[in-house]
Amino acid sequence: MWDQHYNPLGNAALSTIAAAVPVVTLLVLIASGKVKAHLAAIIALIVANIITIAIFTMPASMSMRASLLGVAIGFFPIGWIVLNVIFLYRITVETGRFELLQRAIGGVTNDRRLQLLLIAFAFGAFFEGASGFGTPVAITGAVLIGLGFSPLAASGLSLIANTAPVAYGALGTPIQGLASVTGLDPYVLGAMVGRQLPFFSLIVPFWLIWAFAGWRGMTAIWPAILVTGVSFAVPQFVISNFINPWIVDIGASLISMGCLILFLKVWQPRELWLSPALRGKDESAATMKPAKPLDTTKLSQAQLWSALLPWIIVCIVMLIWGTGSFKTWANSIFVWKYQVPELHNMINKVPPVAAKPTPEAALFDFTYLSFTGTGMLIAAIISGFLMGFSPLKMVAEYGRTIRLCAISLITISAMLAIGTLTRLSGVDATLGLAFAATGVLYPFFGTLLGWLGVALTGSDTASNVLFGNLQRITAEQLGLSPVLMAAANSSGGVMGKMIDAQSIVVASTATNWYGHEGSILRYVFLHSIVLACLVGVLVTLQAYVHPFTMMVLK
Repeated sequence: MWDQHYNPLGNAALSTIAAAVPVVTLLVLIASGKVKAHLAAIIALIVANIITIAIFTMPASMSMRASLLGVAIGFFPIGWIVLNVIFLYRITVETGRFELLQRAIGGVTNDRRLQLLLIAFAFGAFFEGASGFGTPVAITGAVLIGLGFSPLAASGLSLIANTAPVAYGALGTPIQGLASVTGLDPYVLGAMVGRQLPFFSLIVPFWLIWAFAGWRGMTAIWPAILVTGVSFAVPQFVISNFINPWIVDIGASLISMGCLILFLKVWQPRELWLSPALRGKDESAATMKPAKPLDTTKLSQAQLWSALLPWIIVCIVMLIWGTGSFKTWANSIFVWKYQVPELHNMINKVPPVAAKPTPEAALFDFTYLSFTGTGMLIAAIISGFLMGFSPLKMVAEYGRTIRLCAISLITISAMLAIGTLTRLSGVDATLGLAFAATGVLYPFFGTLLGWLGVALTGSDTASNVLFGNLQRITAEQLGLSPVLMAAANSSGGVMGKMIDAQSIVVASTATNWYGHEGSILRYVFLHSIVLACLVGVLVTLQAYVHPFTMMVLK
């Protein structure tokens, strides 16, 4: 057995600096734009191994095994989702269905700002609720680039939009993960998150359009933005507080999409915003091919259903794949839980991160049938057959998709290796303890701890599992509500989703803007920081100013 060490240098500040080196290396290399993302990830992984072995005293064999486990997790399930989303997108393009989808969306509105509300925010929230784990950014990024948005606009704005729904993603998986490590009721945790995120479900649509079109461009369509935000935020609060935390995103997104489409039947902006590029400097605009004039001929009912068919199939399959009963059934047919030798249950998480020495699991769950990516592949195959693709042509297209995504898959795996290694070595817990030492300011910095966890791991679920118990323990020591601070970990974490390296690679892959991950990171970084700080301010007000928000449902 090996016990994690959270202050290996005997000085909290120096140990924290050492723990930050791997993630800082990764972000700096990517943001520089001079190092390709896959090389940056590999270099940062090497640095992480050096830090964990030389400073945090993790045995070298454990460090290597943890890295390899992370590589495997990067391919399955994360890379598996990206690969099959891109495969579906390419099939719709090859069959002409995507062009029909463009015309269908154009039939609702030609205004680029309104298209962002409909697709990046509301449509993306549905896929976050149904499957999560990179699916919404992959789909909305691909759809937006197909509609003619610039690569930076399509990728960056998809990342900004995919924030407010994240805490309830994949049918409430982050809430369930938070409950599992804190011992708190998932319904109570989901309700508390539902008293935090609705404020940002109102803010994010305005923020999204401001980031794209500027202040004047945003205020020109404020009624539509308000309808989108209110029709998402109110159901998000109601469902999370009075029904359950599992169907929040699906219910809120469907209501929001419906309300926006109905509103646009009676209201349209005075002037259409037709520019597909970001307002101001958009370095990706020069890489765009001249846009083809969009056919404005009204679609017949048959053409409309043909355009929507692949996405309807995806929605149905993802809803099925996201249910616990289906996962139980699928895993009863095929499941392979590989316990990594000399690593599984051989590392102890110790106080104050855990209440008592707790062995860390090191499992590779190859639950192939229940993977979200497998559901996406099945949806793509069904769609392909219904759209007239022959089996041979489908295999050839899949081969081209693999070649297209190969570098991105390597990058994602290297990044997941860093996240797995830092978790098992206790490096990220050292960073978490630095936030926990902020005393009366803990509600603010504890929220940023959730943001850091998602930025490190790429997952709100992983951040909740990593820091959820630390949040509960620290809150109890400081006389704060453990429910509030555990929920704040998840709510703050959603703003870290847009800067985690995994999501950025997914976005660059979906928009065919390979090698520009640094540009995407530089674009979204400030948005992420500011929004996370706003969540921190809200949580601080909840902790010290407004006791109503601390009410716990009976």
